[in-house]
Amino acid sequence: MSESAPRPVDRHLFAGFLRQHRGAAVAVAGWSLLEAVPALASGLLVAAALDRGFLAGRPAEGFLWIGLLGAAMVFRALMTRTLTPWLGRLVEPLRDELVTAVAAGAVHRAAAGARDTAGAGVARLTVQVETVRALVSALLRSARQLGVSLLMAFVGLAALSAPVAAATLPPVLLTLLLCVPRLRVLARRQRRQLRAEEALTAAAGETFDGIRDVVACGARARVADDLSARITDHRDAVRAVARTASANTLLVSLGSHLPLLVLLLAAPRLLDRGALSVGELLGATSYLISGVAPALRSLVAVLGSWGVQLATVLGRLSRSTDPARRVPARTPGPDIPARHEPARAPGPDASARPPRSPDLSLVDVGYAYGPGAAPVIDGLSLDLPAGSHLTVVGPSGAGKSTLTTLLAGLAAPDDGRLTLGGVPVTEVDRAWLHREVTLIPQEAYVFTGTVRDNLRYLNPRARDADLLASAEAVGARALVDRLGGLDAPVGLDGPPLSSGERQLVALARAHVSPASVVLLDEACCHLDPAAEERAERAFAARGTTLVVVAHRISSALRAPRVLVLDGERTAIGTHAQLLGESPLYADLVGHWVAAGTP
Repeated sequence: MSESAPRPVDRHLFAGFLRQHRGAAVAVAGWSLLEAVPALASGLLVAAALDRGFLAGRPAEGFLWIGLLGAAMVFRALMTRTLTPWLGRLVEPLRDELVTAVAAGAVHRAAAGARDTAGAGVARLTVQVETVRALVSALLRSARQLGVSLLMAFVGLAALSAPVAAATLPPVLLTLLLCVPRLRVLARRQRRQLRAEEALTAAAGETFDGIRDVVACGARARVADDLSARITDHRDAVRAVARTASANTLLVSLGSHLPLLVLLLAAPRLLDRGALSVGELLGATSYLISGVAPALRSLVAVLGSWGVQLATVLGRLSRSTDPARRVPARTPGPDIPARHEPARAPGPDASARPPRSPDLSLVDVGYAYGPGAAPVIDGLSLDLPAGSHLTVVGPSGAGKSTLTTLLAGLAAPDDGRLTLGGVPVTEVDRAWLHREVTLIPQEAYVFTGTVRDNLRYLNPRARDADLLASAEAVGARALVDRLGGLDAPVGLDGPPLSSGERQLVALARAHVSPASVVLLDEACCHLDPAAEERAERAFAARGTTLVVVAHRISSALRAPRVLVLDGERTAIGTHAQLLGESPLYADLVGHWVAAGTP
């Protein structure tokens, strides 16, 4: 593999990683053996304290052996403290290598045309890589210590009494053997949980990023159903993992107590035959109660949760970082880049019909975001004949953007009546609506493709002369020329565009469209006042019904009518009328003037 290509994250990663960090690995192994000295010596010291001390009538010697056991515990604490920095020297470099591998894999896959969803990529680079770091750290702290302690406890038990070790070892081995297939089942269910998590993260991210497109295409119900299905799948996967883990816990709990039961059953015979002293019996019991049983339970629990999860996440990362795994790229269409193609709207309703004209009428319209929410728009009545020019002003949260959403037919009012050309908004033919009404939000979209692709998005049959004329009208012609003309790439394949430049592209796209109603929701907020005026006058000159959510007072001065959204004090009129009739409008004008906003 070349030096620039990412290294796959697979099951051989740890072997290569340990070879690269051999010094730290050897130090961890050495200190781990020293840390396990109390596990090795505890039963032997307890047996010696009884047989050679207290039961032999030498209590001083008994206390000496008990003191040695206490000293061993202190020694263990010192070894753990010495060992901890060496664990960090293994964990942190591993995390860095994982981040490098995941990021490099994503870059190589993208360069080759793979189209991974952004949400899944973020989940791998953040959640899954951090999960690996945390799991490796936990396993090095816990599983390493438990495994070494379990091994040392049986070594000490064998040194204390070979018959007891021979009788108690088989139940432990049987428990471990029975857990292996259960761990495989758990691993499969962990993988399913991860896939469900990635799918949910990706779907939710795409939905939230394109929420306006979802609403515009009338796909809210379908998207909600899809997200609900993914949430249900993720819930079921989590429950399956929990059920399997619980069954494993029960199995290990039974297996960890079995060696002690075997010892208690065999103890009378061993004591009668002299094969086991009282001190050795208590020492063996100490090994099983304080060493083998808790170490076995904890070790299997740790491996069954953290270990299986680590193997699952590493396998998932391996598939995502291997540059050989390619996702075939889709070929963009002649007009619209395929990766940005909006979701299809639902099929036409039998009751849907095209309006007679683009006249807009609102009668006592109310709208709230939820059944228990306060209305954002309450009792609004407004007539907008075809060719009208209206500017909407009001404080933040007054419902300006909500109004444009209603006028665009993207949402139906909760109360009152909203009609387009005499047809209730809920009955308007969707094809007519998408063709005749254009809403430009504050955050403008620029799709990956050419300038021509972007400008023809709403009018695929537009000629190049029409595209350039619209770009000239709204003040975007200089930008088109600077980019290199209509064939110039933009979006991910082109140069970065400022927020104002993206707005110019969106304005030119809307101007060349056949729309008879144009809604500008602060769509010029990143332009200077002169550019904003030029764009608004270009739409007004088309004879288009123009509704502008104002970013500057100059937008209100240019409009024949101004709507002030102010709850119950909502007012509509000319600039001069509203200065005397609407205290809110006078305050807004004063604020704009004081701020130096033309």
